[in-house]
Amino acid sequence: MADELPEGSGDTVPPVSEYLHLPGPSALPVFVALGVTIALVGIVFSWVVLALGLLIALGAIFSWVKDTRRDIAELPLEH
Repeated sequence: MADELPEGSGDTVPPVSEYLHLPGPSALPVFVALGVTIALVGIVFSWVVLALGLLIALGAIFSWVKDTRRDIAELPLEH
């Protein structure tokens, strides 16, 4: 019969050979979006609001990059 499994295949499944890395949850993308939004509103209304928005966005971007670099550094070398 063609539908039979090869001899010795059994019900065992081989172990996973690759490690899947997913970053942890973070609110930093929300702060980047908030900072950019405030900066865009600041273009219309005031230089102070623009500066505040840019500070929020840049601070969140630098923090996000720092967290990502730390995550990548913790990965196994084979990854």
